[in-house]
Amino acid sequence: MEISFDKNQKMQGIIKISVNKTDFQPSVDQKIKEYSKTANIRGFRPGKVPSIMIRKMYGKSLIVEELNKLVSEKLNTYLKEGEAQFLGEPIQIQKEEVFDWDNAENFEFEYEIGFAEPFQIKVDKEVKLDRLLIEIDDQVINGTVENLQRQFGELETPEVASEKDTLHGLVKYESVNQEISLDLRDAENALVEKVTGSKVGDVLEIDPKKSFKHEAVLKKQLKLDADGFKKLKKLKFEVKEINHYKLAAIDQKLFDKVFGKDAVKDESNFREKVRGLVADGYKTEEDQYLNYQIREKLVENTKITLPEEFLKKCLIRSNKNMTPELVELEFDSYAKELQWSLIKNKLVKDNEIKVEHEDVINRAKALIKKQFAGSGMGDKANDQLDIFANNYLQSENGENYLQIFNQVQNNKTLDFIKGQITIKDKEVTLDEFKKVVELSS
Repeated sequence: MEISFDKNQKMQGIIKISVNKTDFQPSVDQKIKEYSKTANIRGFRPGKVPSIMIRKMYGKSLIVEELNKLVSEKLNTYLKEGEAQFLGEPIQIQKEEVFDWDNAENFEFEYEIGFAEPFQIKVDKEVKLDRLLIEIDDQVINGTVENLQRQFGELETPEVASEKDTLHGLVKYESVNQEISLDLRDAENALVEKVTGSKVGDVLEIDPKKSFKHEAVLKKQLKLDADGFKKLKKLKFEVKEINHYKLAAIDQKLFDKVFGKDAVKDESNFREKVRGLVADGYKTEEDQYLNYQIREKLVENTKITLPEEFLKKCLIRSNKNMTPELVELEFDSYAKELQWSLIKNKLVKDNEIKVEHEDVINRAKALIKKQFAGSGMGDKANDQLDIFANNYLQSENGENYLQIFNQVQNNKTLDFIKGQITIKDKEVTLDEFKKVVELSS
């Protein structure tokens, strides 16, 4: 059995696999023996069916089965261990001639495949980024406290909207009807004044580009990217429901609901604990945005040319709902993710970034503990974390383990990059941070 790779054009080539009959015939003969022992054929006692009859009845299908299995295993091994950086799924080249399954001694298979040329990654102190740190001022704390008051307060459905209500309704634009929610706390003053006093059934005209402090919320609800949002004109919004949140009082009941019974005794201590919650939450957002900047910077700085036409063909073949038009719309995003994956894999290999089994276990335990803490059962889960983690990692045929492994590897790679480049801390307000993130989305 032989396998070779021919680069027939830039970033694209042909994998050829040549299989001799002797490579798979022993497996076929063994299967025939097994079939003859278990086959139930009229006129023969069980286990006494002649092999020659089994070969005549099932020989061709067994040859096809064993040959395909052998070729598939060889191809997958070559893709993983070959020197070239293969991309996309191999596409079998269908030949006009049909195999002579009974008499042929050699079988040839060919697969079209894409690959990436060798590239260099620049990861040093000349790569400079700002780590945005959100300033936790009184305005942020007040806003968070109000959110908690809303969360643990009473929900009312008034007939008339007021300035801090949330309106649910139907947006109409072009041929699209989409249900959305408008939180007036995120609206500009002009829209708040326009909406205040409206009733269920009213139809309001909204300018999407001038009505909201943070457009990302509306973009996400309308399922539009930046270009699609730019093309939007004024929207028609029909009010279907008005939600008013009667705020919970800042008292012992609220303290107990947020932090547990008697964990907080007064408003001053309550606000300090809220500040700690906010700091933890914002640190996650700060880290996520820094990681995003790192990926964007390295993809931008690293010259990786992709076999675009081949990859587009792969995308269409692998997804029955994918059309050429949809591929063109989504390819840039797909290409960027693929380039980052190539960069990450090269950094892992070149710098021997290893993920141990214990790393995967600890990551799974941390995620499970966080999930239980969010449901108020953190302490109860501590004694059984090992059991929960092992059960999770062993389920879904290993998919969960692979997912956690990839998360750990990604985090270790990002930590390595952070240790090599120049990162400068820069304090910003919450609004400034949201606007920067919004512009990059």
